Amino acid sequence: MTDTIRPSEGSPTGHLTGFGNEHSSEAVAGALPLGRNSPQRAPLGLYAEQLSGTSFTEPRATNRRSWLYRIRPSAAHPPFRRIGNGGLRGAPFAEAEPDPNRMRWNPLPEPPAGTDFVAGLWTLGGNGDARHRTGMAVHLYGANASMTDRVFGDADGELLIVPERGALLLRTELGVLRAGPGHVALIPRGVRFRVELPDGTARGYVCENHGAPFELPDLGPIGANGLAAARDFHAPAAAYEEAAGPVEVVNKYCGNLWAATYDHSPLDVVAWHGNHVPYVYDLRRFNVLGSISFDHPDPSIFTVLTAPAADFVVFAPRWLVGEDTFRPPYFHRNVMSEYMGLIEGAYDAKADGFVPGGGSLHSMMSAHGPDRETFERASAADLVPRKVDDGLAFMFETPWPIAVTAQASEAPFRQRGYDEVWQGLNPHFPS
Repeated sequence: MTDTIRPSEGSPTGHLTGFGNEHSSEAVAGALPLGRNSPQRAPLGLYAEQLSGTSFTEPRATNRRSWLYRIRPSAAHPPFRRIGNGGLRGAPFAEAEPDPNRMRWNPLPEPPAGTDFVAGLWTLGGNGDARHRTGMAVHLYGANASMTDRVFGDADGELLIVPERGALLLRTELGVLRAGPGHVALIPRGVRFRVELPDGTARGYVCENHGAPFELPDLGPIGANGLAAARDFHAPAAAYEEAAGPVEVVNKYCGNLWAATYDHSPLDVVAWHGNHVPYVYDLRRFNVLGSISFDHPDPSIFTVLTAPAADFVVFAPRWLVGEDTFRPPYFHRNVMSEYMGLIEGAYDAKADGFVPGGGSLHSMMSAHGPDRETFERASAADLVPRKVDDGLAFMFETPWPIAVTAQASEAPFRQRGYDEVWQGLNPHFPS
């Protein structure tokens, strides 16, 4: 586990902090124009270009855009051609009927040698329609090769990347970020990036948000502080590549992959300013709030980021002190659909079968909760204060059913006997 976020490689001025801030950065002094966005002649012979992540008329508080000052304009490229999707699928998900059953999977199998991040994307399911900018998708990734002469961008939505094994070095248009297990990386819609693997292999999870961008949740009665602090989100300082091609630029567009071969790297932004930027966040910085009297709070109190299509929730280290309280998550049925993954250790509601790299899906109104062993242990536990710090789990939660892809439904690493974890929960009611 990495305790802190490392300085960006290639970015001598370090990270910029603050979620949603109006940032500015230049890799070469004088590259940013003063007093205007698009002067007649941009400084240093650069091209001025706006990247809009929301509509032009979006209210100021939610408008996302950045001005980029680059060596070549993005418009200078040949036509895109359709390429194979591999294990990647796009919304709408209509391959199979929506399935109300509870499902759980072991980790994604090791990929063939030479698999990079894009080739290693594998779609579990989702909802909505990328063409209408609604809904979300759950993907897994497994990779054992850095992207070489290849860059990726997603026109369908922003990508929340959750590493489970192996660090990711993310070389984006706006600079360089590093995310390892215990961090999350947020890549905005349309921002191009390359993934390098400092540890040689990597595995993890991705939430693709097709709708309005993620935001920090409002705190309401919580007050001014708590949960994820804006200052703990790190954006990159400007860092650029000036390299001749060929470079394959892969674009996810309306659910499919397209590619064009450029004669230069599109990661050639020398300076930029705006709020449509990538971030890295250390989940260990999450300020967990919870009950200090009785009862287990709803998981919404663990929300890191929220959007209309999805919430991102983390079960970070915390103290349990509730009196006369069943402390693991309670049995429940929920209008929300919950995909849960495990980054490290164990999860306190499942004694066996839920392992790092694996995942479970409890879709709309699918009853779930602790397994039999966890229930019996928690029901008899001595209720002294206890620190939960032996695991790090998360959840992608969405208000709509998650339709599972055919490959996920039929995957050999799906646990067919998942329902059995609730067997043996016998009645104790006196007859």
